[in-house]
Amino acid sequence: MYPVSPRFLAALAKPHRVITRVTLFRTDGTVADLPHTGGSVSVDRGATIRRTCTVTSADVALIPTSPADELAVYGARIRAERGIDFQDGTTETVPLGVFRLDEVGGDPLLGPVTLAGKALECVIAEDLFTTPYRATGTVSTAITELIHRTIPDADVIVTSSDPVIGSRTWDTGSDPWTAVQEIAAVAGAECYTNADGSFVVAVLPDLLAVDPVWDVAAGEGGVYVKGTRGMSSAGVHNAVLARGENAADGVAPVQWLATDDDTGSPTYWGGPYGRRPLVYSSSTLTTESACRNAAELKLRSAKAPNATGDFSSLPNPALEPGDVLRVVHPGGLRELHQVQSFSVPLSPGGDFPISTISAKGDG
Repeated sequence: MYPVSPRFLAALAKPHRVITRVTLFRTDGTVADLPHTGGSVSVDRGATIRRTCTVTSADVALIPTSPADELAVYGARIRAERGIDFQDGTTETVPLGVFRLDEVGGDPLLGPVTLAGKALECVIAEDLFTTPYRATGTVSTAITELIHRTIPDADVIVTSSDPVIGSRTWDTGSDPWTAVQEIAAVAGAECYTNADGSFVVAVLPDLLAVDPVWDVAAGEGGVYVKGTRGMSSAGVHNAVLARGENAADGVAPVQWLATDDDTGSPTYWGGPYGRRPLVYSSSTLTTESACRNAAELKLRSAKAPNATGDFSSLPNPALEPGDVLRVVHPGGLRELHQVQSFSVPLSPGGDFPISTISAKGDG
């Protein structure tokens, strides 16, 4: 969860005054507060571009009508925030992301105007390799070099381990963001941009190994609105075999099989669910340890849909994918859920649906 004060979290469950802010950074260097009437920021761990935004405005002057206007907009960036006015002279806001502005449109006379943007992963992904690209070194150096190749001043934060990768060459026309994720997998990590617009390389927390960051409880004083609970076997695997072979580096083949070894899991390896492995290969994997990291990372996603929860709460803009929540349903059922996706409204109120990666009983 994005760092916020205890006062902020407590206020979410009570009537409070919402404030939202959208800032436009034009390519000519000018910065302006963007008047807006609504919109939302969607955050989804399963998407290639983790954060996207739409903003609606009544200001028809935002629609480009000349080449000069277009130059100031194409490539511009948006920063969105949502927070609370405590009505005692103090406020607290939470960033929701930094986005490249990709679309502006609407009725040029009457409006409204709609702006749409994608988080900065898209800038890396669209800068395709125009010559073969070779990556070497450690996870952090290889990823940082790839990101700085496109955005030289990007902030890159690595919280995972930093093993050496096997050398890997991508062909002309390949997607650099796919390359970033392949390298991150060597450390059992994933790469994404956070709410501040920084690139982060981090391991998904274990659902049962971290404390819940927020309680979503039904009843008086709670933030729970409604919820569902379900299971699905569609596309679910209960093992991942990660393999690596790098003849260029003179490294013999290595591999690791990660399985769902939780005897209480419906997808337990060797249980009634059967054996449904997934195979992942990369020349960046040159040690058994790297294969294990990659296999365990892929397994978290491969088995995730077996137990899911989807519920709505009062909006909490500080949430992050991977956060663990304690959910108390009507009737007292307690569960731990790990956040997969949600959408934050850029207007007061609004529904706040949360989809989760997995769920376990709590208590």
